Order: sequence, then C-alpha cells, then structure tokens
Amino acid sequence: MRLIACLTCVLMTSTAGAAEWKQFRGPDGQGHADARNLPLKWSESENVQWKTAIPGRGWSSPVLEANTIWMTTAVEEILAGEALEKARKERLGANPMAKQLSLVGSVSLRAISVDATTGKLLTDVELILVKNPPAIHTLNSYASPTPILDGNLLLCHFGELGTACLDTYSGKVLWKAVLPSTHAVGAGSSPVVHGDLFIVPCDGTDLQYVVGLNKRTGEQVWKTKRPAMSGTNGDFHKSYSTPLVATVSGKSQVIIPGAQWVASYEPETGREIWRVRYGDGFSNVPRPVVVNNLVCVCTGFMQPQLLAIKMDGEGDVTASHIAWKIPKSIPTMPSPVVVGDEIYYVTDQGVATCANAQNGEVIWTHRLGGNYSASPLAAAGRIYFSNREGDTTVIQPGKAYTELAVNKLEGQHMASPAVLEDALLLRTNTHLYRIANR
Repeated sequence: MRLIACLTCVLMTSTAGAAEWKQFRGPDGQGHADARNLPLKWSESENVQWKTAIPGRGWSSPVLEANTIWMTTAVEEILAGEALEKARKERLGANPMAKQLSLVGSVSLRAISVDATTGKLLTDVELILVKNPPAIHTLNSYASPTPILDGNLLLCHFGELGTACLDTYSGKVLWKAVLPSTHAVGAGSSPVVHGDLFIVPCDGTDLQYVVGLNKRTGEQVWKTKRPAMSGTNGDFHKSYSTPLVATVSGKSQVIIPGAQWVASYEPETGREIWRVRYGDGFSNVPRPVVVNNLVCVCTGFMQPQLLAIKMDGEGDVTASHIAWKIPKSIPTMPSPVVVGDEIYYVTDQGVATCANAQNGEVIWTHRLGGNYSASPLAAAGRIYFSNREGDTTVIQPGKAYTELAVNKLEGQHMASPAVLEDALLLRTNTHLYRIANR
C-alpha cells in the first residue's frame, strides 16, 4: 500500500487558498473557493482530466492537502432474496419507515486516498467493520459525514457505527471511539476541529448531545447535553447538521443546529453560550453560514424556515436576536451559500432562491430542475449547483437569475464539491472526477 502524505475554522470575508480543502465545504466551511479559472462547461468527454472509480459507496465530500485527496467509503455485504426478507423482518419489524430503509449484512468503513494529479488510488484502509449494521435511509450512505484533515490526522466519523483517526503518514489507525446515539436513518453530521478538539454533534432519537474529543487520542474532554425538547417521539428529536465555528467579538463559538433549537457553544469547554428555539423543526442537515454579524440557519423538516440570528447574545435569545426569517422554499438537505450581500440556496426539489442577506427580502426564485442533496459552491464569480441526477447548473450571482451552463455527468451528485487550484473535484455515487479547463 502506497501512502502519500500530502482548524480552527475562523470565518472571514475572504477565503483561504484552494490548494487545501480540509473539511466539509472548504477552507471557511461555507462553500467558497479562491479559484479564478474553474471550468464553466464539462461532460464525460469534455474537460475531464481524470475519472476514478471509488470502491464502495459514500456521500462524504473529498478533502485534500497538497497532492492527496481523501474521502471515506462503505463497502457493503449486499443482502438479497430470502436473506434480505429475513433481515427486514428481524431488524425492521413493524417500522413504519421500512420501505424507505435499506439493510446490508455487514459494512466495512474505509478511508480512501487518490493522487490529485493522476487520479490513481493510493490508499484503501479499513477503519471499522460492523456486522448487521442498523438500516439507513435509501438516500443516505454508511459513509456520509465528511472527514477532516489536520496535519497527519484524518478524522473520520460514521455516527453510531464509530469514529476513527488515521495517521496519513503511516496508514495506521491511531484511535477509535463509539459515540452512542441512534440515528434511525443513518449518520449525516460532519464533525469540526477547533484547536486540539474534535467536536461532534450526536443528535439521535434517544440521545442528543455534543462532545469534544482530544483529536490525537480520542479521549473525551467535554460533553454537553442539548436543549430540552417538547414531545416524546424520538424521530422528532434527531438532527444531522454540521457545526460551524465563528469568531464573535474576538471569541470563538461553535454553532450547531439541532431539532427544535439551534445553540452556540464555547468550543474549548462545551459551555452553552446562546440558544434560539424555532418550533418543531427536526432532521436538520444544512450547515449554517455567516454573513457579517448574522448566522443563517435552516430549521429542518415540518415547516422549514431560514433564520438569521445575531450571535452576540447569552442564554435563550429567541425573543430578541432573530433578525429576519424566510418561511418558505427552504432546503432541508443542501446548505446555503453567501456571495456579497446575497444568500443563495436550493431546495431538495430544485427551487433556487436569492435573498438579501441583511434583511431576508427574497430577490428571485427559479426552478433548476432535479433533486438536490449536495451543497452549492461559490467560486470564480459563479455558483455551482449539483443535483442527484448528475447535472450541475452554473449561474452568475446577482439580482436577476442568470444561467451560464448546465453540465451532465453519469451517476448522482450526493457529495458536495471540492476545489483544487483551478479544478473541480466532483464525487458521484460511483466515481471521483477532476474537472478542469484543458
């Protein structure tokens, strides 16, 4: 096996260089890339520098440093026929969501690395093997959370199935941990690193908490229970959002949406700083974005809203710190992206919106078509929206909808894109592509 070694996530108005993409949604965690010459058009026969089949199945986005791209994947033991029917009866029983869930006999959770220049597979390491894993939603995978690169550490989270840290220099697994929390439909929250801490939200149907682990040892440093929720149905208490670390008045806070509440925590200690309640929302997936002094949060299923919250509060600031809200056409899976004074987002069903990020006034809406899980990318003066049908619509940001191109690849875009210099890294359900102008 060949191994090639090649955060504090402080939000800035400009972005870091595109040679590194170490976490979900890039250097600032909000889907921006400092690239100037990204391709506008591509297809299976145009502007593809390489296309590499990725073993297994996973929706985690690529992360990279120097010339090495990393991602996680899940190699599944597929059940069929009588074995599948038996497993469904034994493990799902009368579960009302049974038709939306998929089962496997076992799953090997793995870390994969690829040479960024050639597309050659370099590393394929098993991190965790799970027999008879819980069922997941048919739109999910067993390797959906995006890993984090931090020096020689690749920190990989698979929800209740386990968490592991790989030394990218030696290929050795340095530590493993199990963070109990029943996800019901599979894991989705990507973790974040702040200093020496690896911060993971665990918002399941049974337990809801946030934990800070020592990134080098996996030892628990702090654990904070999430705000109390109404109702007794655990399905309405789960969430899958990814934290965002912001700097407010010179101090860091990690903002994590959950079911019914969004809360901000002191990343060093886990102390809750502020919280906002937004009702019955649950199964939140989008990562928050920050514009000036506001954090914009999608509230999840039921009646999705987009809230802009002032981040300088203490305690329950529901009544005092919501600056504006947009009550309709809000995504439950893709994250928003901010460009200039506008916030852009697309619903799971393909309705794109541009709104004023300071007052929430909707400027335009437009149906892109297709269904969306991946989050948009802002780079090279454009916004890229990739859907589950394999299409990427490229638009020009502005106060009128301006479509520049629609590009088609084989397979599904479930993972959010990454950027390496002037190339797009697009992961479909089967392959990883490097797309660049020839």
